[in-house]
Amino acid sequence: MRVLVAEDMQILRDTLVAVLGLESDLEVVGEFSTGDGVVSAAMALRPDVAVVDIDLPGTDGLTVAASLRERLPECRVLILTALAVPDNLRRALAAQVAGFLGKDVPAHELISAVRRVAAGERVIDPRLAVAALEVPQNPLSPRETEILSRYAEGRDPADIAAELHLSYGTVRNYLASAVTKLGARNRVDAIRRARQSGWLRET
Repeated sequence: MRVLVAEDMQILRDTLVAVLGLESDLEVVGEFSTGDGVVSAAMALRPDVAVVDIDLPGTDGLTVAASLRERLPECRVLILTALAVPDNLRRALAAQVAGFLGKDVPAHELISAVRRVAAGERVIDPRLAVAALEVPQNPLSPRETEILSRYAEGRDPADIAAELHLSYGTVRNYLASAVTKLGARNRVDAIRRARQSGWLRET
């Protein structure tokens, strides 16, 4: 089986390549430190499985996964993540990835997952699946999420209003609504709660 590895941390990428390379039925045909260029390289390398970090710099792992599914559907994608954020699992399933594992899984489980994914199975880390089931759906509307995200980046409500062509009062109302829906004490607490649940990603 031909395997492609995309992981930005060199020590982990080297470990993945070494561990997979020890298996007689697995061959690592390419390794990448960013998401940029992975899809075009995969088109030439034709891997059976792509092991992809969800937080790749440049093009992120889920965007890579979605592009591979569209352009090279025979390549099955196994996503690796360092954080057990339920929203990441939901996004991965929406991208129709074949596997989703934490980076802390033992080597033998990763190798087994690669083989199972290549055989057509879907492999989901049960711990992440349980976490996703235990956390409620995002109560924020897309607009509330967008405005809270911009506020989390340090933008002033007046600037957000100008960027989104909204009134200052409307932006303040959206922020207040987000605080209420999240049961937060204030805007900062709302940002913390939203990030912990995976509804608001770090920038």
